[in-house]
Amino acid sequence: MAKRFKDLTEREILALAIQLEEEDSRVYADFAEGLRDSYPSTAKIFEEMQAEESRHRQALIDMHRQRFGDHIPLIRRQDVKGFIDRRPVWLVRPLGLSAVRKQVEAMELETRRFYEHALHKVSDAATRKLLGDLAEIERQHSKFAESLEEKHLDQGARAEEEKSGRRLFVLQVVQPGLAGLMDGSVSTLAPIFAAAFATHHSRDAFLVGAAASLGAGISMAFAEALSDDGSLTGRGRPVVRGLVTGLMTAAGGIGHTLPFLIGSFNVAFAAAVIVVAIELAIISYVRHRYMDTPLLSSAFQVVVGGVLVFAIGILIGSS
Repeated sequence: MAKRFKDLTEREILALAIQLEEEDSRVYADFAEGLRDSYPSTAKIFEEMQAEESRHRQALIDMHRQRFGDHIPLIRRQDVKGFIDRRPVWLVRPLGLSAVRKQVEAMELETRRFYEHALHKVSDAATRKLLGDLAEIERQHSKFAESLEEKHLDQGARAEEEKSGRRLFVLQVVQPGLAGLMDGSVSTLAPIFAAAFATHHSRDAFLVGAAASLGAGISMAFAEALSDDGSLTGRGRPVVRGLVTGLMTAAGGIGHTLPFLIGSFNVAFAAAVIVVAIELAIISYVRHRYMDTPLLSSAFQVVVGGVLVFAIGILIGSS
């Protein structure tokens, strides 16, 4: 059962402080390791923060040895009420800078508040001074991080990290999403318009389109999720990629399926054609924006493919 903070002895407070500094040091080491490939300059920041936490830990150990001897009781944060449960974001690969910085802010605030409360529980002057100094260091830790950024992240490094972040975003989100959108938008054209021209009933075309879109979404989601685990390609977690691909595939097909909810076949067909044109334009722009494909070339490739599939659907449905 967790113990209340106010019931801790001075020896237990020192032991807990040692454990907290050791844990923070290890977390910063994991951050540095996780960021080294994609954000090498930021990884250096966390290496220095790890060294800082190690010095804090050593100072606390020296104080405990001086007052209470060599044996340090094992008291962990989960053994004391009031500490926040930390999500193990440092185990996620690849690490994102936003998640890391939020975690660091929470860690610094919690440690600083611990030292501030511990000051009221300790009577020994030397120990109070040490805890007060550590509280002040934690209070200034954000400025310490900013100074490290100025030291390590010059304009070239910042530009490189932004480029790396964009590359990861393209690999993990844009590529699977674009693949799904293209598959959903283009591959479902033939069955939807074949059904439309074969029956001349909006409802029939809608049912075929909905089935084709949802089926394609599920199929693409599993195909993407099972393609690789992202460990070598850097493409991120397979479940997330599969979800993005599946949703965009279904969305691409549903877009030009929804117009067939209109009762009038001619109006529904005209609306569906307009939606298809918008979808192809969006795909062309995304390929140009994120895949460095010339806009005219991208538009030509996408439109030609879409028109061919569209024509096949009409020919089959009219035969």
